[in-house]
Amino acid sequence: MKEFELKYGCNPNQKPARIYMADGGDLPIEILNGKPGYINFLDAFNAWQLVKELEQATGQPSATSFKHVSPTSASIGRPLSEKLKRACFVDDIANLDQSPIACAYARARGTDRMSSFGDWIALSSECDATCAEIIAREVSDGIIAPSYSPKALEILKGKKKGNYNIVRIDSAYTPKKIETKSVFGITFEQSRNDCVISRELLENVVTDNKFLPESAVVDLLVALITLKYTQSNSVCYAVDGQAIGVGAGQQSRIHCTRLAGQKADLWHLRQSERVLSLPFRDDVSRPDKNNAIDLYLEGDGEEVLADGVWQQYFTHRPQAFTAEEKREVLNAVSGVALGSDAFFPFGDNVERAARSGVSFIAQPGGSVRDDNVIETCNKLGITMCFTGLRLFHH
Repeated sequence: MKEFELKYGCNPNQKPARIYMADGGDLPIEILNGKPGYINFLDAFNAWQLVKELEQATGQPSATSFKHVSPTSASIGRPLSEKLKRACFVDDIANLDQSPIACAYARARGTDRMSSFGDWIALSSECDATCAEIIAREVSDGIIAPSYSPKALEILKGKKKGNYNIVRIDSAYTPKKIETKSVFGITFEQSRNDCVISRELLENVVTDNKFLPESAVVDLLVALITLKYTQSNSVCYAVDGQAIGVGAGQQSRIHCTRLAGQKADLWHLRQSERVLSLPFRDDVSRPDKNNAIDLYLEGDGEEVLADGVWQQYFTHRPQAFTAEEKREVLNAVSGVALGSDAFFPFGDNVERAARSGVSFIAQPGGSVRDDNVIETCNKLGITMCFTGLRLFHH
């Protein structure tokens, strides 16, 4: 297939639209089902690069959940604890622990379920039946992977009344060194960002605290590779091989740090016993359950706990989760890694990160205020690496 005609571009008024190879060659994909659109393919090709690079860096199958050309999360295929399975709504999936790729997607989808609603999925290795079983019951636009088991393909083709978008990509495909894009009729050309994010980037530890365990190295690799395919400015929090908070497309670095930190905080709070034991009615759908949890954790939760409202979700009115109780849960969090796609200009970013349990930071360095940022890390006992590598993506 040398080109594929799209229904429209970013918006319905943008016609005609297509994808094709400028050199006249074959596209490195095969559309197995559905008819993906312009934004679907933007998500698919960015997401595929992320998971392929993440597997190469960690040696583990990887998955990401993409929405509007940025990842909501990315994860490697580690087994989930029983508590984590409940938080990710996959505690009823049989044989989950035997499928690393299913574990990877369960984590990626479960991190920020509000943002992942209607996501595009990318898997670094074959989609098996267990992973397809998880995907089948989520609201999703499509998937890209190097291969699909026959059973997985059968399951996925049953989604969206048979119209679910399924794309197979040639895992051996390597794009040319130079890439172009057109804006306002003007062509931009640049070398592809083919930098390799590896452990060597983390060797320049600039803080008094030099402690950087293997778990933190993996988490920082997850954060940095996620940032490489996230719209800038961007900051990513990661723990246990999983991106737990992504702040994308903000004009201010501190706003990235706050946004990603808020998402990371929600991730930890969702795993608290207070949330896991919410008395949901049996007839509440998964999206409604997730929305109720989000409202329950927002402020004093009154929006979902008010009379006439809680009855729609719960068998009895849950106890409010107070700010003091939430802070107590979050104060116990530590060992979180954080990556930034450009330097921190002020120490306030570090202070905000510390409130979300950050113990390890990787950022390019190069600010005129590097000394202030390092000093703040030293004060808080945080280990920080200067990678020397900026990761803007637009």
